[in-house]
Amino acid sequence: MSIQTIENSQELQENITALIAIEPKFASVYEQVGTPSLRHNAGGFEQLMRAMVGQQLSVAAAASIWQRLVNAELITPQAIHQATDEDLKAQGLSKQKTRYVRSLVDHDIDFALLETLSNEEVITTLTAVIGIGRWTAEMYLLFSLKRADVFAIDDLAIKVGAMHLLGLAERPTPKQLKNLTQHWSPYRSAASLLLWSYYGSLRNKTAVPL
Repeated sequence: MSIQTIENSQELQENITALIAIEPKFASVYEQVGTPSLRHNAGGFEQLMRAMVGQQLSVAAAASIWQRLVNAELITPQAIHQATDEDLKAQGLSKQKTRYVRSLVDHDIDFALLETLSNEEVITTLTAVIGIGRWTAEMYLLFSLKRADVFAIDDLAIKVGAMHLLGLAERPTPKQLKNLTQHWSPYRSAASLLLWSYYGSLRNKTAVPL
């Protein structure tokens, strides 16, 4: 199995060029937004834990709780295993988030192994953890594992961006979006990054209904 990744902005540029050849409508989007930032991260336990902590919270609230956990040295599997629920609550973790984090510890994911698995195998492995849904797993594939063919059909910004790109009358359902974009493979990560940037530009144009 050949695993395609995007390691740097030059490779992203090559993927965008190939994507535009398949879907010429991306040409005008690319003219507007340029080459998006890859926003890669190191991945691993800490990255997933931080994603869990931040779910359904404002950026500021998530950052505050995460910093408290860092200061209390409660961001490793061993530390969390030894901590009581009260220890975690004291740093701002809800009962539900504590359950999620403990599930992540219990699953003892081999993060090095993830790099060798297919996208769907990675998603299956990560979503076995309580509190990790498909979207979070897809973000891990895209930003931590640098996979080249990831398209989050449940993402609001991608739905809106695709609606405007493709000239649809309303936001597509996930199933419709999957069918409409299947032929963008194997360059769907480039499509995701462009559509996120495009969504940002659309939001800045107040006359455009989102």
